[in-house]
Amino acid sequence: MARESSPTARALLALEAIQACPGITADALAARLGVSERAARRYVAVLREAGISVESLRGRFGGYRAGRGVRLPPLMFSATEALHLVMAVLDGHHDVRDGSGPVAGALGKIVRALPHGVATQVEALRLAAAPALDLAAVRPDPSTTAALVEACAERRRVRLRYRSDAGSEWDLDADPWAVVVRHGRWYLLCWSHRSGAVRTLRVDRVRSTTTLPDTFDPPADLDPVRMLEEHLAVGWEYDVDVLIDAEVDAVRQYLPRSLGRLEPSGGTATRLTGTTGNPYWYAEQLTVIPVGFEVVGGPELRQTTRRLGERLLAATGGGSGGDPGR
Repeated sequence: MARESSPTARALLALEAIQACPGITADALAARLGVSERAARRYVAVLREAGISVESLRGRFGGYRAGRGVRLPPLMFSATEALHLVMAVLDGHHDVRDGSGPVAGALGKIVRALPHGVATQVEALRLAAAPALDLAAVRPDPSTTAALVEACAERRRVRLRYRSDAGSEWDLDADPWAVVVRHGRWYLLCWSHRSGAVRTLRVDRVRSTTTLPDTFDPPADLDPVRMLEEHLAVGWEYDVDVLIDAEVDAVRQYLPRSLGRLEPSGGTATRLTGTTGNPYWYAEQLTVIPVGFEVVGGPELRQTTRRLGERLLAATGGGSGGDPGR
Protein backbone atom coordinates (compact mmCIF):
# COMPACT_ATOMS: atom_id res chain seq x y z
CA MET A 1 0.00 0.00 0.00
CA ALA A 2 2.78 2.39 0.91
CA ARG A 3 4.56 1.67 -2.37
CA GLU A 4 1.38 2.51 -4.34
CA SER A 5 0.88 5.84 -2.56
CA SER A 6 4.47 7.01 -2.98
CA PRO A 7 4.21 8.04 -6.67
CA THR A 8 1.02 9.95 -5.91
CA ALA A 9 2.62 11.81 -3.03
CA ARG A 10 5.64 12.61 -5.18
CA ALA A 11 3.36 13.76 -7.99
CA LEU A 12 1.61 16.19 -5.64
CA LEU A 13 4.98 17.55 -4.54
CA ALA A 14 5.87 17.95 -8.21
CA LEU A 15 2.65 19.90 -8.78
CA GLU A 16 3.46 22.17 -5.84
CA ALA A 17 6.93 22.82 -7.26
CA ILE A 18 5.53 23.58 -10.73
CA GLN A 19 3.00 26.02 -9.27
CA ALA A 20 5.70 27.71 -7.17
CA CYS A 21 8.18 27.97 -10.07
CA PRO A 22 6.36 28.29 -13.42
CA GLY A 23 8.71 27.28 -16.21
CA ILE A 24 10.72 24.88 -14.02
CA THR A 25 12.77 22.46 -16.11
CA ALA A 26 12.75 18.68 -15.71
CA ASP A 27 16.24 18.63 -14.24
CA ALA A 28 15.42 21.45 -11.81
CA LEU A 29 12.23 19.64 -10.80
CA ALA A 30 14.22 16.46 -10.25
CA ALA A 31 16.73 18.29 -8.08
CA ARG A 32 13.94 19.85 -6.02
CA LEU A 33 12.31 16.44 -5.44
CA GLY A 34 15.61 14.63 -4.91
CA VAL A 35 14.95 12.13 -7.71
CA SER A 36 16.24 11.40 -11.19
CA GLU A 37 15.08 13.44 -14.17
CA ARG A 38 13.32 10.36 -15.53
CA ALA A 39 11.38 9.97 -12.28
CA ALA A 40 10.41 13.65 -12.33
CA ARG A 41 8.98 13.24 -15.83
CA ARG A 42 7.07 10.19 -14.62
CA TYR A 43 5.45 12.21 -11.81
CA VAL A 44 4.33 14.79 -14.37
CA ALA A 45 2.80 11.95 -16.38
CA VAL A 46 0.97 10.78 -13.22
CA LEU A 47 -0.53 14.27 -12.83
CA ARG A 48 -1.71 14.30 -16.44
CA GLU A 49 -3.20 10.83 -16.11
CA ALA A 50 -5.15 12.16 -13.12
CA GLY A 51 -6.61 14.93 -15.31
CA ILE A 52 -4.40 17.73 -13.96
CA SER A 53 -3.23 19.99 -16.75
CA VAL A 54 0.55 20.46 -16.87
CA GLU A 55 1.87 22.28 -19.93
CA SER A 56 5.32 21.66 -21.42
CA LEU A 57 7.03 24.58 -23.17
CA ARG A 58 9.86 23.74 -25.52
CA GLY A 59 12.92 25.82 -26.27
CA ARG A 60 15.77 27.35 -24.35
CA PHE A 61 13.53 28.94 -21.73
CA GLY A 62 10.87 26.25 -21.69
CA GLY A 63 9.73 24.08 -18.83
CA TYR A 64 6.61 22.92 -16.97
CA ARG A 65 3.69 25.19 -16.10
CA ALA A 66 0.34 24.48 -14.49
CA GLY A 67 -2.37 24.66 -17.16
CA ARG A 68 -5.64 26.50 -17.02
CA GLY A 69 -8.14 25.27 -14.49
CA VAL A 70 -5.49 24.24 -11.95
CA ARG A 71 -6.30 26.08 -8.75
CA LEU A 72 -3.40 27.50 -6.76
CA PRO A 73 -3.26 26.61 -3.07
CA PRO A 74 -4.58 29.24 -0.64
CA LEU A 75 -2.13 31.86 0.60
CA MET A 76 -1.13 30.82 4.10
CA PHE A 77 1.27 32.60 6.47
CA SER A 78 2.40 31.61 9.92
CA ALA A 79 2.59 34.36 12.54
CA THR A 80 6.39 34.44 12.18
CA GLU A 81 6.22 34.67 8.38
CA ALA A 82 3.60 37.43 8.50
CA LEU A 83 5.54 39.51 11.02
CA HIS A 84 8.76 39.18 9.03
CA LEU A 85 6.93 40.19 5.86
CA VAL A 86 5.52 43.34 7.46
CA MET A 87 8.90 44.23 8.94
CA ALA A 88 10.51 43.88 5.50
CA VAL A 89 7.85 46.13 3.95
CA LEU A 90 8.25 48.75 6.67
CA ASP A 91 12.00 48.66 6.24
CA GLY A 92 11.74 49.52 2.56
CA HIS A 93 8.53 51.59 2.46
CA HIS A 94 8.12 54.14 5.21
CA ASP A 95 4.72 55.45 4.10
CA VAL A 96 2.59 52.31 4.49
CA ARG A 97 1.06 53.22 7.85
CA ASP A 98 -1.34 55.79 6.38
CA GLY A 99 -3.00 53.17 4.14
CA SER A 100 -2.45 55.01 0.84
CA GLY A 101 -0.38 53.90 -2.13
CA PRO A 102 -0.11 50.53 -3.89
CA VAL A 103 2.26 48.94 -1.34
CA ALA A 104 0.06 49.95 1.60
CA GLY A 105 -3.00 48.64 -0.26
CA ALA A 106 -1.34 45.30 -0.99
CA LEU A 107 -0.21 44.98 2.63
CA GLY A 108 -3.74 45.74 3.79
CA LYS A 109 -5.13 42.92 1.64
CA ILE A 110 -2.65 40.47 3.14
CA VAL A 111 -3.56 41.55 6.67
CA ARG A 112 -7.28 41.11 5.97
CA ALA A 113 -6.67 37.59 4.67
CA LEU A 114 -4.80 36.47 7.78
CA PRO A 115 -6.37 34.60 10.72
CA HIS A 116 -7.60 36.99 13.41
CA GLY A 117 -4.86 36.17 15.93
CA VAL A 118 -2.07 36.68 13.40
CA ALA A 119 -3.70 39.76 11.85
CA THR A 120 -3.94 41.45 15.26
CA GLN A 121 -0.19 41.14 15.84
CA VAL A 122 0.63 42.26 12.30
CA GLU A 123 -1.69 45.29 12.40
CA ALA A 124 -0.26 46.36 15.76
CA LEU A 125 3.24 46.19 14.33
CA ARG A 126 2.23 48.10 11.19
CA LEU A 127 0.58 50.94 13.12
CA ALA A 128 3.06 51.20 16.01
CA ALA A 129 6.37 51.04 14.15
CA ALA A 130 7.97 54.38 13.34
CA PRO A 131 10.69 53.68 10.78
CA ALA A 132 13.06 56.53 9.96
CA LEU A 133 13.30 57.58 6.33
CA ASP A 134 16.44 56.35 4.58
CA LEU A 135 17.46 59.37 2.53
CA ALA A 136 19.90 57.28 0.49
CA ALA A 137 17.25 54.80 -0.63
CA VAL A 138 15.80 55.42 -4.08
CA ARG A 139 12.86 53.42 -5.41
CA PRO A 140 12.88 52.94 -9.20
CA ASP A 141 9.86 52.70 -11.46
CA PRO A 142 8.32 49.21 -10.95
CA SER A 143 7.57 48.75 -14.67
CA THR A 144 11.14 49.57 -15.64
CA THR A 145 12.49 47.27 -12.94
CA ALA A 146 10.21 44.41 -14.00
CA ALA A 147 11.24 44.83 -17.65
CA LEU A 148 14.93 44.67 -16.74
CA VAL A 149 14.47 41.65 -14.46
CA GLU A 150 12.58 39.86 -17.25
CA ALA A 151 15.31 40.70 -19.75
CA CYS A 152 17.91 39.30 -17.32
CA ALA A 153 15.92 36.08 -16.94
CA GLU A 154 15.39 35.68 -20.69
CA ARG A 155 18.96 36.77 -21.53
CA ARG A 156 17.70 39.39 -23.96
CA ARG A 157 19.61 42.54 -24.90
CA VAL A 158 18.02 45.89 -24.03
CA ARG A 159 18.24 49.41 -25.39
CA LEU A 160 18.25 52.01 -22.62
CA ARG A 161 17.91 55.74 -22.31
CA TYR A 162 20.02 56.66 -19.28
CA ARG A 163 20.42 59.84 -17.25
CA SER A 164 23.53 60.44 -15.15
CA ASP A 165 23.65 62.09 -11.74
CA ALA A 166 24.96 65.24 -13.44
CA GLY A 167 21.95 65.38 -15.79
CA SER A 168 23.54 64.09 -19.01
CA GLU A 169 21.50 61.60 -21.06
CA TRP A 170 22.55 59.01 -23.62
CA ASP A 171 21.36 55.80 -25.30
CA LEU A 172 23.10 52.45 -25.00
CA ASP A 173 22.57 48.80 -25.82
CA ALA A 174 23.36 46.47 -22.94
CA ASP A 175 23.34 42.80 -22.01
CA PRO A 176 21.57 42.81 -18.61
CA TRP A 177 23.27 40.29 -16.34
CA ALA A 178 21.53 40.96 -13.02
CA VAL A 179 19.48 43.46 -11.02
CA VAL A 180 21.05 43.94 -7.58
CA VAL A 181 19.67 45.80 -4.56
CA ARG A 182 22.44 47.35 -2.46
CA HIS A 183 21.92 49.66 0.53
CA GLY A 184 18.45 50.73 -0.61
CA ARG A 185 19.43 51.36 -4.23
CA TRP A 186 18.68 49.25 -7.30
CA TYR A 187 21.45 48.63 -9.83
CA LEU A 188 21.63 46.96 -13.23
CA LEU A 189 24.85 45.00 -13.71
CA CYS A 190 25.38 44.74 -17.43
CA TRP A 191 27.77 44.64 -20.38
CA SER A 192 27.58 47.97 -22.19
CA HIS A 193 28.07 47.73 -25.94
CA ARG A 194 28.47 51.50 -25.99
CA SER A 195 31.63 51.39 -23.90
CA GLY A 196 32.63 47.77 -24.49
CA ALA A 197 32.92 47.10 -20.77
CA VAL A 198 31.05 46.05 -17.63
CA ARG A 199 28.87 48.82 -16.22
CA THR A 200 26.65 49.32 -13.17
CA LEU A 201 23.64 51.53 -13.85
CA ARG A 202 21.19 52.97 -11.36
CA VAL A 203 17.76 51.57 -12.27
CA ASP A 204 16.03 54.74 -11.07
CA ARG A 205 17.98 56.69 -13.72
CA VAL A 206 16.84 54.51 -16.61
CA ARG A 207 14.44 56.75 -18.54
CA SER A 208 13.21 54.09 -20.99
CA THR A 209 13.94 50.49 -21.88
CA THR A 210 13.27 48.42 -24.99
CA THR A 211 13.86 44.67 -25.12
CA LEU A 212 15.69 43.62 -28.29
CA PRO A 213 15.57 40.24 -30.07
CA ASP A 214 19.32 39.63 -29.56
CA THR A 215 20.30 37.12 -26.87
CA PHE A 216 23.49 36.72 -24.85
CA ASP A 217 25.23 34.42 -22.37
CA PRO A 218 26.33 35.95 -19.04
CA PRO A 219 29.71 34.98 -17.53
CA ALA A 220 29.65 31.39 -16.31
CA ASP A 221 31.10 32.32 -12.91
CA LEU A 222 28.99 35.45 -12.43
CA ASP A 223 28.75 36.64 -8.81
CA PRO A 224 26.46 39.69 -9.19
CA VAL A 225 27.07 41.25 -5.75
CA ARG A 226 30.86 40.92 -5.88
CA MET A 227 31.06 42.19 -9.46
CA LEU A 228 28.72 45.07 -8.67
CA GLU A 229 30.97 46.30 -5.87
CA GLU A 230 34.05 45.98 -8.07
CA HIS A 231 32.51 48.09 -10.85
CA LEU A 232 30.50 50.71 -8.96
CA ALA A 233 33.40 53.16 -9.37
CA VAL A 234 33.88 52.45 -13.10
CA GLY A 235 32.50 54.35 -16.07
CA TRP A 236 31.25 57.54 -14.39
CA GLU A 237 31.86 61.07 -15.64
CA TYR A 238 34.50 62.41 -13.25
CA ASP A 239 37.95 60.93 -12.59
CA VAL A 240 39.25 60.08 -9.12
CA ASP A 241 42.91 59.90 -8.11
CA VAL A 242 43.76 60.05 -4.41
CA LEU A 243 47.01 59.37 -2.53
CA ILE A 244 46.51 58.03 1.00
CA ASP A 245 49.22 57.91 3.69
CA ALA A 246 48.66 54.26 4.68
CA GLU A 247 49.20 50.79 3.31
CA VAL A 248 46.56 49.11 1.15
CA ASP A 249 45.39 46.63 3.81
CA ALA A 250 44.83 49.45 6.29
CA VAL A 251 42.93 51.61 3.78
CA ARG A 252 40.60 48.71 2.95
CA GLN A 253 39.30 48.93 6.51
CA TYR A 254 38.06 52.47 5.91
CA LEU A 255 36.80 52.47 2.33
CA PRO A 256 34.41 50.08 0.54
CA ARG A 257 35.53 48.42 -2.69
CA SER A 258 32.84 50.37 -4.55
CA LEU A 259 34.86 53.61 -4.26
CA GLY A 260 37.56 52.39 -6.65
CA ARG A 261 40.79 50.48 -7.08
CA LEU A 262 43.41 50.48 -4.31
CA GLU A 263 47.06 49.95 -5.29
CA PRO A 264 50.41 50.39 -3.50
CA SER A 265 52.10 53.66 -4.43
CA GLY A 266 55.63 53.46 -3.08
CA GLY A 267 56.62 53.11 0.55
CA THR A 268 53.55 52.91 2.73
CA ALA A 269 51.24 54.99 0.50
CA THR A 270 48.14 53.79 -1.35
CA ARG A 271 46.64 55.13 -4.58
CA LEU A 272 42.85 55.18 -4.97
CA THR A 273 41.64 55.49 -8.57
CA GLY A 274 38.21 55.32 -10.13
CA THR A 275 35.39 57.53 -11.33
CA THR A 276 32.28 59.10 -9.82
CA GLY A 277 29.11 60.75 -10.99
CA ASN A 278 28.83 62.85 -7.83
CA PRO A 279 32.12 64.48 -6.74
CA TYR A 280 30.67 66.06 -3.60
CA TRP A 281 29.29 62.74 -2.36
CA TYR A 282 32.66 61.14 -3.10
CA ALA A 283 34.48 63.85 -1.15
CA GLU A 284 32.23 63.14 1.82
CA GLN A 285 33.22 59.45 1.71
CA LEU A 286 36.90 60.41 1.90
CA THR A 287 36.39 62.19 5.22
CA VAL A 288 36.22 58.84 7.04
CA ILE A 289 39.92 58.20 6.31
CA PRO A 290 41.74 58.75 9.66
CA VAL A 291 45.12 59.41 7.99
CA GLY A 292 46.42 62.05 5.62
CA PHE A 293 45.37 61.98 1.98
CA GLU A 294 45.66 64.19 -1.09
CA VAL A 295 43.36 64.46 -4.11
CA VAL A 296 45.93 64.56 -6.90
CA GLY A 297 43.68 63.91 -9.90
CA GLY A 298 40.21 64.82 -11.07
CA PRO A 299 39.64 68.61 -11.05
CA GLU A 300 35.97 68.26 -10.09
CA LEU A 301 36.82 66.12 -7.06
CA ARG A 302 39.64 68.49 -6.06
CA GLN A 303 37.28 71.47 -6.15
CA THR A 304 34.48 69.79 -4.22
CA THR A 305 36.92 68.40 -1.64
CA ARG A 306 38.27 71.91 -1.14
CA ARG A 307 34.76 73.34 -0.70
CA LEU A 308 33.86 70.60 1.75
CA GLY A 309 37.05 71.22 3.72
CA GLU A 310 36.34 74.95 3.86
CA ARG A 311 32.84 74.28 5.17
CA LEU A 312 34.12 71.96 7.89
CA LEU A 313 36.86 74.40 8.84
CA ALA A 314 34.40 77.30 8.98
CA ALA A 315 32.17 75.25 11.27
CA THR A 316 34.94 75.28 13.86
CA GLY A 317 35.45 79.03 13.56
CA GLY A 318 38.81 78.49 11.89
CA GLY A 319 38.09 80.44 8.70
CA SER A 320 39.18 79.13 5.32
CA GLY A 321 42.96 79.07 5.73
CA GLY A 322 45.20 76.06 5.43
CA ASP A 323 45.08 73.38 2.77
CA PRO A 324 41.56 71.87 2.76
CA GLY A 325 42.59 69.44 0.06
CA ARG A 326 44.55 67.49 2.64
